[in-house]
Amino acid sequence: MKLRIGYELSYMFPQPTPVILVLNTHFTRVSDLLAPDHITISPSVPISGYRDEFGNWCSRILAPAGHVRISADAVIKDSGLDKETAQDGGQGQVPVESLPDETLVFLRASRFCDSDTLLDLAWELFGTAKPGVGRVRAICNFVHERITFGYEHAKVTRTASQAYQEGCGVCRDYAHLAVAFCRALNIPARYCTGYLSDEGTATPHPPGDFAAWFEAYLDGGWKMFDPRNNVPRIGRVLIARGRDAADVAMTTTFGPNELEGFKVWTYEIQSEG
Repeated sequence: MKLRIGYELSYMFPQPTPVILVLNTHFTRVSDLLAPDHITISPSVPISGYRDEFGNWCSRILAPAGHVRISADAVIKDSGLDKETAQDGGQGQVPVESLPDETLVFLRASRFCDSDTLLDLAWELFGTAKPGVGRVRAICNFVHERITFGYEHAKVTRTASQAYQEGCGVCRDYAHLAVAFCRALNIPARYCTGYLSDEGTATPHPPGDFAAWFEAYLDGGWKMFDPRNNVPRIGRVLIARGRDAADVAMTTTFGPNELEGFKVWTYEIQSEG
């Protein structure tokens, strides 16, 4: 299938302001792009780029004072439904002493995934679950039921332990809590963000959005899990991975500003002919 993906972010900056953008499709999906996802800034300003410590592509701009629009519009090939990435067989938990060095950073507590705070609770809730994919699925099922979704519950400073206590949030809170539980149980877990369509869900539905999910490192490598939806979805396109949402913020601004508009689209388009 083909997906049209893109966004339009509108800001008001009272003064020239440095901004870091993490908005480009992840390098693992670049070969699937049929039309590039170049970032367009209006009014036009120079854009420079670099890769962060997790391999994500980051863009830097100096936003001018006044109204600024940041946008992209692209087309990407996609296989459709999420692949079944973790079967119950052959996806055991890897002992810490056998983990690859590069996974160890994803065992540590981070700003929003305070796994140290949740350590005793994690073992109390999931200590008897089958190690490996069985334990991660138990975590996803619990988090899916524990948190009530609602955009009105969004809170950018909420940690995983606070999400557990408050029982409400948005997709990032589901991912943070699941990641924190995994790390508390010695399972490396990394936070993911990207596009997610609403194709295949009940109509009428919106034209897609940005979303958060996570990946856990098991015996077969990194496996994707989505505790917010907890079922396979159509049209998932990775943008970035990190320890938590702080590592993969769509925009990081170094000065006062007002977000005046926010639109995202991820929807299937029909092939010509």
